[in-house]
Amino acid sequence: MGLALEESLRLTVAALMQVTGDSQRSVAAVLGLTQTQVSRRQSGAVSWSLRDVDVLAAHYGIGALDLLAGPTRACEALPADRRRSVRAEAKGTSR
Repeated sequence: MGLALEESLRLTVAALMQVTGDSQRSVAAVLGLTQTQVSRRQSGAVSWSLRDVDVLAAHYGIGALDLLAGPTRACEALPADRRRSVRAEAKGTSR
């Protein structure tokens, strides 16, 4: 049996944050939350809401269903210009 949707979403958000270089603080700003509230969602203490899913999907430029499909699908759907390495190269500071 696969991961529960809640756990899959936490892993997906973590993967997207890693790939894009987003911090919990920057994700919190997008959602209108505090970093602590995002941390509690990522730890599983509080559930992500459907509104959170919609806002996160829009922020990352992917569909909500891609976000809910798991880390692999979400990262594959992520536009190339949202990836950290592409942004860093555009600024002339490749890693």
